Amino acid sequence: PALPSARPATEPHRGGVMGRVVEGVWRDEWYDTSASGGRFIRQDAGFRGWTRSGGEHPPEAGRYHLYVATACPWCHRVMLARSLFGLEEAIPMTVVSPWMLENGWAFTDEDPDPLFGAKYVHELYTRAKPDYTGRVTVPVLWDRERGSIVSNESSELIRMLDEDWRPLHTREAPRWWPEAHRPAIEAVNAWVYPQINNGVYRAGFATTQQAYEEAVHEVFEGLDRVEALLAGRPFLVADHPTEADWRLWVTLLRFDAVYHGHFKCNVRRIADLPNTQAFLQRLFRIPHVAGTVDMAGIKTHYYGSHTSINPHRIVPVGPTLDLGAEPERTR
Repeated sequence: PALPSARPATEPHRGGVMGRVVEGVWRDEWYDTSASGGRFIRQDAGFRGWTRSGGEHPPEAGRYHLYVATACPWCHRVMLARSLFGLEEAIPMTVVSPWMLENGWAFTDEDPDPLFGAKYVHELYTRAKPDYTGRVTVPVLWDRERGSIVSNESSELIRMLDEDWRPLHTREAPRWWPEAHRPAIEAVNAWVYPQINNGVYRAGFATTQQAYEEAVHEVFEGLDRVEALLAGRPFLVADHPTEADWRLWVTLLRFDAVYHGHFKCNVRRIADLPNTQAFLQRLFRIPHVAGTVDMAGIKTHYYGSHTSINPHRIVPVGPTLDLGAEPERTR
């Protein structure tokens, strides 16, 4: 999707630009790390419903609406599942602006909120729960019939789309959560999430040197483990991509362009890890994946929204990323 044509005002907003709702009222508040020794601690998702046949939210084409930010890796997981399983028609989607400023995630003139005409995502949260308290994140799956949010937890949304929505799939794709590989997938997720997926945020949002160094060392311990695991094999667990691969991939995609510089995860690049770089390219070349990648939006969001890290919102021109080339190492 095209990015909004207008940049924010020249003078950057100096607040946290990652607010929250307190008893139904929006507040522009950055994470408070004073009680955690400068360590970033992510809040759990606030809506944990499930789309299940016979349940409160049955899978039905046209009943739900998905709100995402193309910049967000958690959203990207869900976008990939929707695209690879061919659920675009069954689940309409709205893309919010990459600029997450004093009102949080916002809708654009190019892709307005089609349900309520909301200006900001936090309006959806308080519509679903007027006394809601917590962070306002995407993705959001909205149930039009129930008039509420089903879930804002990406790890559960991708399992819903893989399992519960299978009768509505229009493209053949390997299962992300195959029963035979579930223990192995869970084992990989158990270290990839804290060390890599969330580890880059723990490094980038740290407010003390000690907290930053703890996090960044764990990030590269995790990446070294990935590099070793991919030696001589194309995927992490099975002979086809599973949930474990896609959950890792969305972070790898953003690493050299954003996390390496903006979040100071600069010990090595993904381009310096041959097995991991080949894995990144291999999954990018799968049909219907490239169309979910918005690198301009990714860079705009991170460099343009986190003013506590990058107060002048300078978005770097580089790096040049080699995503579509045939990897040097093939199976």
